[in-house]
Amino acid sequence: MSDYWSAVVQGLTPYVPGEQPKLPNLIKLNTNESPYGPSRKVLDALRTEIGDTLRLYPDPLSDKLRSAIAQRHQLTPDQVFVGNGSDEVLAHVFLALLKHDAPVLFPDITYSFYPVYCRLYAIDYVQVPLNAEFAIDVGDYARPNGGIIFPNPNAPTGRLVPLVEIERLLKSNPASVVVIDEAYVDFGGVSCVPLVKRYPQLLVTHTLSKSHALAGLRVGYATGHPLLIEALNRVKDSFNSYPLDRLAQAGATAAIEDETYFKQMCQKVIATKKSLAEQLQTLGFEVLPSAANFVFARMPERDGAEIAARLRERSIIVRHFKNPRRIAPYLRITVGTDEQCAGLVDALREIVYTN
Repeated sequence: MSDYWSAVVQGLTPYVPGEQPKLPNLIKLNTNESPYGPSRKVLDALRTEIGDTLRLYPDPLSDKLRSAIAQRHQLTPDQVFVGNGSDEVLAHVFLALLKHDAPVLFPDITYSFYPVYCRLYAIDYVQVPLNAEFAIDVGDYARPNGGIIFPNPNAPTGRLVPLVEIERLLKSNPASVVVIDEAYVDFGGVSCVPLVKRYPQLLVTHTLSKSHALAGLRVGYATGHPLLIEALNRVKDSFNSYPLDRLAQAGATAAIEDETYFKQMCQKVIATKKSLAEQLQTLGFEVLPSAANFVFARMPERDGAEIAARLRERSIIVRHFKNPRRIAPYLRITVGTDEQCAGLVDALREIVYTN
């Protein structure tokens, strides 16, 4: 039946999301979800929205949500674009802003959806190697390009590019779009959203899945110059004019407005991350500096896939990447609750010292 597929589909290798296993007593530390539930204000907003109005289409412009995001970042609503998760936002970004004659640049070890988007939309790309410390060196991007994109902090490494380096990149790249994917910035970085007021080529994307505990609602957004936002809206309205349903808009707006809860949850994750990294190092793991809600770690002389498999036997799931360039020994471990991380450390101690 694949004879019916288009040539584009024939050539696609789709993105593989993190596993969502159904195991008893599972400690799930593989998909960077929040270990804590959303704000009660979110739940109240969802309950309020459930009613007869669900028979009506949602606001196609998501005006209330965009206004809340704009207020939080001290922007105007025409500098904000929202979509069905940051993955959809990024998909529109690739088509609207990164499809040019010159190749788009992104790291060779980074979010693996980027090359998928490029293949889907027939966009040329060049993968720029991370340096020996698994860090992004913005000087390596001083070459002709049709756009630049990378997460900050990077995934799966967790390493952060300082704000001063982001600005250096922008100053040296005025002629094409620079996209900074800030999915994890709330766990130890400083957002570059304020820079969109000074650099018209900068677009910054965010997700509410991690630091706002809304992975189940699928809400993401981008901030940038109104002309960049207009380009994204042109693609959206050629694809799906109603990407966010009524519940998603209501819940996301409440989450953005509850700044106190947001900050409390981020600080709890940061504190647990620090403790987890220290305990892993005590066991002999090498742990990269992380500004995200996960750590990237390896045990010298031990196989990462084997450790992940032995954790799975104990109903503990972490992420292992079979990348041939240097990261196969590493595990990406989501920061869970203190109790979940203690269970992980106990299991690793048993694995390390009984083999």
